[in-house]
Amino acid sequence: MSYLLALDQGTTSSRAIIFDEHGKVHATAQREIQIKTPHSGWVEQDAQEIWTTQIAVVQQAIASARLLAKDIQALGVTNQRETTVVWDKRTGRALAPAIVWQDRRAAGWCNQLLQNNYLEKIQYKTGLRIDPYFSAGKLVWLLENVNGLRALAEQGHVAFGTIDSWLVWNLTRGAEHVIESSNASRTMLMNLKKQQWDDELLDLFNIPKSILPKIIDSDQYVANTATGLLGAEIPIAGVLGDQQSALFGQSCFDAGTAKNTYGTGCFMLFNTGTEIQLSQNQLLTTLAWSCQQQSAYALEGSVFMAGAIVQWLRDGLGIIRNSTEVEKLACQVSTTDGVVLVPAFTGLGAPHWDSDARALLCGMSRGTHKSHIARAALESIAFQVSDVLTAMQSDISQPLKELRVDGGASQNDMLMQFQADLLNVPVLRPKLLESTSWGAAAMAGLKMGVFANLEEISASWQLDRAFEPNMQEDERQFHLRQWNDALQRAKSH
Repeated sequence: MSYLLALDQGTTSSRAIIFDEHGKVHATAQREIQIKTPHSGWVEQDAQEIWTTQIAVVQQAIASARLLAKDIQALGVTNQRETTVVWDKRTGRALAPAIVWQDRRAAGWCNQLLQNNYLEKIQYKTGLRIDPYFSAGKLVWLLENVNGLRALAEQGHVAFGTIDSWLVWNLTRGAEHVIESSNASRTMLMNLKKQQWDDELLDLFNIPKSILPKIIDSDQYVANTATGLLGAEIPIAGVLGDQQSALFGQSCFDAGTAKNTYGTGCFMLFNTGTEIQLSQNQLLTTLAWSCQQQSAYALEGSVFMAGAIVQWLRDGLGIIRNSTEVEKLACQVSTTDGVVLVPAFTGLGAPHWDSDARALLCGMSRGTHKSHIARAALESIAFQVSDVLTAMQSDISQPLKELRVDGGASQNDMLMQFQADLLNVPVLRPKLLESTSWGAAAMAGLKMGVFANLEEISASWQLDRAFEPNMQEDERQFHLRQWNDALQRAKSH
């Protein structure tokens, strides 16, 4: 039996999962991490806490699987993307809080770039839109606002990285300062064609090149874990940003296949093969992975609020005690009775890109009660995904035949059925919902010879349930009209 270890460092928790080569889970361990919001639009985490929770769950998972570190063939890393860490190369100590992908503090800097007409140039070079979401603005903000950071950077003492860089640095005790290419493609600093840092953008943003990590392939053998860290040295051999890892874990290896992950946010990725396709419809072009000497690209639509809406129902409104209650509450009514929620709590992501839009709950009457609001909240997730797919269909010639789904909220049958009805394509939920962790583990396994090829990885994908669309076209259009009316009202203009 071959065992693979995945480190899955997400926005709300650090997890570790041990799989065998058939994709069967042998152990899982998870710890929540704190999110701090010191000002409106600011979202931060403690980089040290990210590392300590991550290494703790690794040790916990190995122990609960009753394995030794030497029994594990390979280690894969997958992570929340865009989140930005700066640390001192001499001590390994973080020099500021980690700025999380949801953070909007670089909005002013982004608006300046937009006013100076850099949108087309940046999209052409990086595949991305100018938005505070990406790492570049976060890094510029740190260099400008953290006392003494720029001076330290110019002396060559500062390391910048996304979460994969930070974890690999710590796993190797400072021996490796790297960033995997799918993560690098989310920084707004990497030239997508060359898969190298773009010198022109570094000059434009005034970022010293000495702080940047080395860009590596997704299936690169990086190093072994440091001696004494885990009881044996495990090869680190697969790294992917979380959404790309889910695409890989769902076996969407061919052009024309797509997956949607329902996590804190919602992320739809459509594999476009070896072609870079720049979106005409406000989507992102991103590297899916670089593996076996070949690069695959994807179109991506990012929705900022998905599972986070359910957290808001729990913590903000207090209408549920825990997240699992939301489906039961929503199913107490057969429709929202005209209630629509536009969850623009942190602005709107793809394809609207309106960072000043604000959330809106409308269409209520005296007869509205909490089950209508719960149903509207779940439906709002599906509406946002529908907007992304509509934009995607305009960008690509081949229509989507099916959508593979994963992430916590994909277990919600009501939501998945409504999603299939809105999109008018079958929604396929696999038995293994840990697609993100499995993607990183499988990538590492491929590199270390546990799998001979991609077909062997595909063999582990098994269907749990297919949700077939069964809504009439006129009803679908009625729902979409209601949503679009509410959406216009939520937008900043």
